[in-house]
Amino acid sequence: MQFATQVGLIPPDQRLDVKKVIKAAVPATLDDNIEHGDRQALVVFALPDGKDLFATPVGFMSGPMEEHYYDDMLFYYDDPHVIYSNWPRDVWQAVDAHQVKQGMSELQTRAAIGMRAQPDGQIEGDRTVDYDVNGKHTVVAYRHDKATSIQSQ
Repeated sequence: MQFATQVGLIPPDQRLDVKKVIKAAVPATLDDNIEHGDRQALVVFALPDGKDLFATPVGFMSGPMEEHYYDDMLFYYDDPHVIYSNWPRDVWQAVDAHQVKQGMSELQTRAAIGMRAQPDGQIEGDRTVDYDVNGKHTVVAYRHDKATSIQSQ
């Protein structure tokens, strides 16, 4: 497994063909936003109709008895278009284009650009959040769970 070669980020609504889950020790210098512990759990997958295999961390193990998994926070188990069928068409167009637009909720924004974020407050929907998308930052201010200001940095 090549840990030094980052291929890119998995878009938030990307369908994956999961092949298996493995446990492996990863280099201490690797910053993948999942604690390393003694080993990490990695999902090995292919993109639909793809032949290349990729892996992404989904959890970690520390010692013989402690295991932590974040699958529920990282992936959808069904098509999000079905799960959130009540979202308006224009919101889905923005989500599918991986863009944020005014009026979107925090949940809709995470679906569009991902969960790698640093909020400046505790109350979801009434705070400012700095989203890191592959090193590019988008700062979104929310009031009453609607995006009121969007700044790309």
